[in-house]
Amino acid sequence: MNFSTECNRIFWANTLEYRRIHDVNATFANPYTAETMQALLCEKNWIDNVQWDLEDIIRNPEIDPVEALGIKRRIDAWNQRRTDIVEQIDTLFFEQFAKVTPKETATLNTESPAWAVDRLSILTLKIYHMQLQATDLTATPEHRKRCQQKLDVLLTQRVDLSTALDQLLEAYANGEKVMKTYRQMKMYNDPSLNPILRGNK
Repeated sequence: MNFSTECNRIFWANTLEYRRIHDVNATFANPYTAETMQALLCEKNWIDNVQWDLEDIIRNPEIDPVEALGIKRRIDAWNQRRTDIVEQIDTLFFEQFAKVTPKETATLNTESPAWAVDRLSILTLKIYHMQLQATDLTATPEHRKRCQQKLDVLLTQRVDLSTALDQLLEAYANGEKVMKTYRQMKMYNDPSLNPILRGNK
């Protein structure tokens, strides 16, 4: 099984499990061994599912402002954790390819593999929710048709992104790409960088 297939399997199964519970306050029980690639993929997707629902809740035009502020802070905290997990995934890739000597002709890539994984996880949610719309018998035929067309595009995008990710990993393994990792340097949660958090000091 190639890596993207494993990702998509975990993302889809985890999305179905979250949707079965469908509670942004539910305790996440990771079925995989801690700190493994599978565990990180599973937690990453769980966060994406929670974020999806929190974003829906906060867009309610009648939401209480105090509740909205609390949700916004939760979203910020989840975003930080999501970024941390993506960087952990990249660290595992970096360790995997550490002994590979890049060829003289090796090139860089515009993003690290873990950020492609991030997009695959979010794409899973888009496919899940668009599939619901495309098969909603309470909606009009026109609505279902439009959603099916969008779903077809999303499914093609998943195939293309999965293929590109596997090709990138193969290029790293063959020394055709240089594996480098960059930290995202999130500033909004860092009191030393955000002037509001440090009291404009």
